[in-house]
Amino acid sequence: MSNNPGGAGPDPSLRPTSLSALVVAALAAAAVGWLLLSSFYSEMPRLPWLPIIVLAALAVAEAFLAQNTAARIQRKPGAPRVDPLAVARYVVLAKASSLAGALFAGFSAGLLSWLALEPTKAARGDIPAAIGGVVAALALTAAALWLERACRVPKEPDQKDGDDSGRRAGRS
Repeated sequence: MSNNPGGAGPDPSLRPTSLSALVVAALAAAAVGWLLLSSFYSEMPRLPWLPIIVLAALAVAEAFLAQNTAARIQRKPGAPRVDPLAVARYVVLAKASSLAGALFAGFSAGLLSWLALEPTKAARGDIPAAIGGVVAALALTAAALWLERACRVPKEPDQKDGDDSGRRAGRS
């Protein structure tokens, strides 16, 4: 609860995703990936490609969504009106995807760094999948950050003299 005289509470707006939080998440995931692979590599099957394909497809979809949403919010000619509820959903998707992408990029980077130092033929065979994981996850993170940015409400142009802003603010 707020002690403000007007009863106004805290600002309910979402904050942009913090790049430092994404970096910390990626570094933590890299450490986990390194530790897991160094402990269990001899018991693991080859690294799968399906998660990489899914991440890449999500990155493409979110990049398309970001481009489309930006055009609609900026009211470019030929772009249909934007649904505010859809934009709110896109922001939630973007925030979740940027964190998931950072975690997967860090995890894949941890795997890649361990595999690069391992002299076995099996490790060399898993390096392309680890590289693909890093690239796809970074692409998803970038597309998600672009989508989040595309969902921002544009700044209103300065209003001209003689407008009715005084009446809208409760002054006659």
